[in-house]
Amino acid sequence: MNRRALLAGGAAALAGPALGQGLPDTVQMEADVTASTARRNLASFRAHDWRAHFPSLQGGAILVDIDSRALHMWDEGGGYHLYPSSVPMTEEMTRRGRTRVVQKVVGPTWRPTPNMRRRNPEWPAVVPPGPDNPLGTHALYLGWTYYRIHGTHDTRKIGRRSSSGCIGLYNEHIAEVFAMSRVGTQVLLI
Repeated sequence: MNRRALLAGGAAALAGPALGQGLPDTVQMEADVTASTARRNLASFRAHDWRAHFPSLQGGAILVDIDSRALHMWDEGGGYHLYPSSVPMTEEMTRRGRTRVVQKVVGPTWRPTPNMRRRNPEWPAVVPPGPDNPLGTHALYLGWTYYRIHGTHDTRKIGRRSSSGCIGLYNEHIAEVFAMSRVGTQVLLI
């Protein structure tokens, strides 16, 4: 028996009592989709060695693996940290390559990009810090215009292709990455 069969069997066993209670089919279908998405994402996490991507850990290093939807961070002392992330919705919105952290902001203000405003004219021009802010509690501004690594209050986005270009983390995770990084921390999106 392989791992997928074991997980599928476990999910079916857990769902059995719910089906016996006559719950609508859509509830079961949503649970299957969520379990499938989470299983695929967890299975794709893989450890990276910083030496394959960075010349040194001076100032720390952040690697974002778009395909596995994971942010890898090495602090300057060599400590390794792995976080699930949200990534851009489409390949057209995805930027890959090297950049650096150019600004760190606690309680960032969100301003939709001109492209976002064209797609969603009903969106406000500015959202101040707070629970409705799409940037969450902390943001690392990158050397590329409009690109950020930031938190989110909408935790459903983590582990999915759900952003317009940024990399999103749970608020508690971005707080950790924020504390370990500095202006100048090297960043690579692959």
